[in-house]
Amino acid sequence: MIDFISNNWLISLLILNYLLAIGTAFFVIRNNGNPVSTLSYVLGLLLFPFVGLLVYLFFGQEYRKDKMFKRQGVFNHKIIKKWEKKLLVDEESLEKYEESFLEQYSAVVGLVQNTQRKPLTFGNDVRLLNNGDEKFEALFDALRKAQRFIHLEYYIFGQGEIGKQLLDLLCERAQEGVAVKVIYDYVGSQLASRDKKRLEEAGVEIYPFMPVWFPNLTRKLNYRDHRKLCVIDGSIGFVGGINVSDEYVNSLNDSFWRDIHLRLEGNVVKSLHAHFLLNWNFVTGSKEISIAEDYFPKIKDCGEIAMQIVASGPDSDSPHIMRALFTAINQARESILITTPYFIPNEPMLVALKTAAARGVDIQLMCPRDGDSWAAKYATHSYFRDILASGIRIFHYCKGMLHAKTMLIDGQLCSVGTSNFDYRSFEINFEINALIYNENFTQKMQEHFEKDKQDCEEVLLELWLERPLKEKIKESFSRLWAPLL
Repeated sequence: MIDFISNNWLISLLILNYLLAIGTAFFVIRNNGNPVSTLSYVLGLLLFPFVGLLVYLFFGQEYRKDKMFKRQGVFNHKIIKKWEKKLLVDEESLEKYEESFLEQYSAVVGLVQNTQRKPLTFGNDVRLLNNGDEKFEALFDALRKAQRFIHLEYYIFGQGEIGKQLLDLLCERAQEGVAVKVIYDYVGSQLASRDKKRLEEAGVEIYPFMPVWFPNLTRKLNYRDHRKLCVIDGSIGFVGGINVSDEYVNSLNDSFWRDIHLRLEGNVVKSLHAHFLLNWNFVTGSKEISIAEDYFPKIKDCGEIAMQIVASGPDSDSPHIMRALFTAINQARESILITTPYFIPNEPMLVALKTAAARGVDIQLMCPRDGDSWAAKYATHSYFRDILASGIRIFHYCKGMLHAKTMLIDGQLCSVGTSNFDYRSFEINFEINALIYNENFTQKMQEHFEKDKQDCEEVLLELWLERPLKEKIKESFSRLWAPLL
C-alpha cells in the first residue's frame, strides 16, 4: 500500500480528495440548507478537486446560531427594554398611521416591530451625505464635539490617510476623557498592530469581530460584520455604505467613488445604538453587558422624519432586512428605484421584483458598469436578460464605482444602509439599514438618483442579447457561484 501511494501519489491524492468531497457533500446535503447554495457547494466539491474542499472550508461551514451567536441578553437588558416599550407603536396607532402618512407601508413598520421589536421613531432629523468627503467632514465634526462617548463599528478600517485622520482623532478624544469603543471586522480591515496598540494606549477599547486565520486569503469568509456605523453621546448616529478607506474619498483619488451615508439625530439613534451594543457584547465575550443610562438619553424632537432601524445577521432567526425590503416591494404601487454595487438576488426577491413589474410598477436598477469584483460583476450580469425581459430598466453607472445601497418606493419610503442586493448581505453577513418614512427626504433621494442617471448608460435588451459569447459564458459560470459571492 505504501509503495502504491509513493509510486502513484497524484492518484492517491485524488482518491483522498474524492473520499473527503463525497463525505462533505453528504454532510452539506444533510444540513437541509438553501437548495441553490447546497447545489453550488456540491458541484464545487465534485467538479473541482482540492479547490472545492478549500472553498467549502473557507466559505461553506455553518455555525449554529444558538451556539455561536447567543446574544439576546443585550436586548433583554432592562434599560433597552424600557425605552423600546416607551417607543413601540400599538396596533391602534398603526391603523391611524395607515390612514395618514404611512398608507400601505404600515405593513413594513409592523413587520420590523413584530420580528425585531424595533420601534417606529418620530421627531428625527436625517442629513444625506453624498460620497466620502461629505461623510468624513460631518463625522469628524461630530467626533470633535463628543462629550461622553464615541462608539464605532466598521467593516473596513483602513491604514490610508483617512484612516490615520480618524485614528488620530479617536486617540485625541480618548485622552481628553471621552469613552471610545471600536469594533472592526478582522477580515475586512487592515488595521496594523502598531495602530491598535496606539489606540489602546490612548484609552480606546478596541476589539476585532471574529478573528480568523489567513484573513488576506479569505476576503469573503462567512459571517462578517459588514456594518458601517457610529453613535456619539447616544444622540447622533451615522450609518451607510462608506467605510474608513481612502478609496471612498474622492479628494484623495483620481478615480470616482459614488456612495451614500446618513447623519441621524433623534430617537432612531437608540435603535442604532442597541445593535452596536449587541455586537460589543459579542466581541468582548461578556456574559452580562454594562449599559449606562446615558447610553439612551432623553431626546427632544429635532425633526419631522419617522424612521426605523432594521438589522440582520446569523444571530437572528430570519433575514430581517430582506423581509422588510420584500414587503416594501410587494406594497409598491408606482415606482421602485434601486442602487446597488452587486445585484445577485435570491429567488424570493427576484420573483417579487418581476411580479411588481408585471403589476405595472416602474422599476429601475442602477449598478456599476465596472465593479470591484470580477465574479460579482458577471454574476450580476447573468440576471440582466431575465429582468430586462420582465420590463425592469437597468442603468450602468459609468463615472466610477457605484457603492451606494438604497431602495426608494413610490417616492415615500426609502432604505439606506450597508446591505447590498445579494445573497451574502441578505442571509450571511451582519448588516444594518435605516428605513425612512418621509416623502420630502425620499424625493431628495430620488433627485440624486435622477442626477446619477446622467452618468449612466441604459442597458437595452436588444443590444444586451448581442453581447459576445465569451461574456455569456463568464456570466453562466459566475451564476453557479452566486450564493457564495
